[in-house]
Amino acid sequence: MKLRSDEWLPSAEIEALVARAELMADIRKFFSDRAVMEVDTPVLGRYGVTDPSVQNIAVRIAGTTWFLQSSPEYAMKRLLAAGSGPIYQVTRAFRGGEHGRLHNVEFTMLEWYRPAWTMEELMDEVQQLVQTCMDTRAIERIEYRDLLANAFDVDVLACDETDLRILAGRELSELSPLVLGDVEGVVDLLYDEALARLRPNAFVHRFPASRAALAQVCREGDAEVALRFELVLDGIELANGYQELTDAEEQRRRFQRDVTRRAQRGQDAVEIDERLLAAMARGLPECSGVALGVDRLLMQKLGCESLAEVIAFPQTLA
Repeated sequence: MKLRSDEWLPSAEIEALVARAELMADIRKFFSDRAVMEVDTPVLGRYGVTDPSVQNIAVRIAGTTWFLQSSPEYAMKRLLAAGSGPIYQVTRAFRGGEHGRLHNVEFTMLEWYRPAWTMEELMDEVQQLVQTCMDTRAIERIEYRDLLANAFDVDVLACDETDLRILAGRELSELSPLVLGDVEGVVDLLYDEALARLRPNAFVHRFPASRAALAQVCREGDAEVALRFELVLDGIELANGYQELTDAEEQRRRFQRDVTRRAQRGQDAVEIDERLLAAMARGLPECSGVALGVDRLLMQKLGCESLAEVIAFPQTLA
């Protein structure tokens, strides 16, 4: 196939590539100054994640299926259980179906863990990192239920399944019967709509217990909430963090629930990573951890409109 005359060119301008190099240096200095150890884990592993919202990318090697990792989380938790102490990593991550202005199949992720820290302490450090790397307006903190109440004038955590479907039918457009039959999917869509309407600069925290993923759950007032947060800048999710679940049996139950949901959605089956569960059973320390999208951080730092402006060779153009 003959190339167009400009197809060999990188998507990002040289200035963006220079800014990326400077951002990487700033990130590494930030953690070096705080005595957080940089680690390196494989981008190719035997297991994908069970989360139904993530499309794993499979690779066949010598008749065996491997997966490009969507996050270094499982491997980093094995290091924590082995006694690593506070750790961070900047790595490539991969998620199928990730296309568009804010998505790319291959992207750069920063992930770090702080033993003995609470979610609130980690939010403080995330804010310090972001404000070290870029100028940004004030970052508030708002609970998930308050964010959605501001958008829809409804306490979503108090809604039953019927109420949630009625709310989604009223506030969201073009919902398929399949989506309406998946209550957790409905909750996710309502959250995305709230972000699009309000475009907050905030840490959104204390998610519904059903959206805990790998976070601890506790009762606060009249509701079970997940000790989970997301950093959202101008309505765009930048980071996702947890006060980490350390109970291996509870984590197994959540994985099994994910596997069931994947089957109900007709998605590819994924095996549960027993090595992670074994590490947790051995003794994952109390800790908080967060994953941050480096490409999105750079995009917002430079005032760009899409990831293609800050990634040299995005999949959409490569």
